[in-house]
Amino acid sequence: MSQGLIGRKIGMTSVFGEDGKNIPCTVIEAGPCVITQVKTMEVDGYEAVQIAFDDKKEKHTSRPMMGHFQKANTTPKRKLVEFRDWGAESNLGDVLTVDIFNEDRWVDITGITKGKGFQGVVKRHGFGGVGGQTHGQHNRQRHPGSMGASSYPSRVFPGKRLAGRTGGEQVKILNLRILKVIPESNLLLVKGSIPGAKGSYLIIEK
Repeated sequence: MSQGLIGRKIGMTSVFGEDGKNIPCTVIEAGPCVITQVKTMEVDGYEAVQIAFDDKKEKHTSRPMMGHFQKANTTPKRKLVEFRDWGAESNLGDVLTVDIFNEDRWVDITGITKGKGFQGVVKRHGFGGVGGQTHGQHNRQRHPGSMGASSYPSRVFPGKRLAGRTGGEQVKILNLRILKVIPESNLLLVKGSIPGAKGSYLIIEK
């Protein structure tokens, strides 16, 4: 990871570009984040910067974590993320805002996709399903079909694409263009869609 922020997905909208085209974009509340720990090679065995986002009530925070946040002279936070290869001067307690990003630059964004629960092969893997109802069958449109021979190997091979739980996975989208930065509202407008439901946390990397 390089320098970045933790954010929250607000939703989607669209803006007009300089050429008059309507561009779909995602609105992200990015920061402000606080540096809560600076890890060094001598103490921790690797170099990293831990940042925190989104205030949390003290009564919902454990005592060890309260001490951790007090060292950084900040209030308790909900989301903590480590960034390696930070590449910038950083001190405990520093506040990072959306100002670290510039318009017309590119970012990588990581989020958790929407959970879909148990789904069949058509939705989960994009199977085409069986054809029409002209071949003597009437209730097999969305079934996976044949899974292999019977006498040999007499089993279903591991890794076969079948029905199962879908979504709820960590996904990283590369090279998303920043359309607009609104510092007074801590907002970031990024071209295209981003994984996750409204209100979910995102990791935005330069």
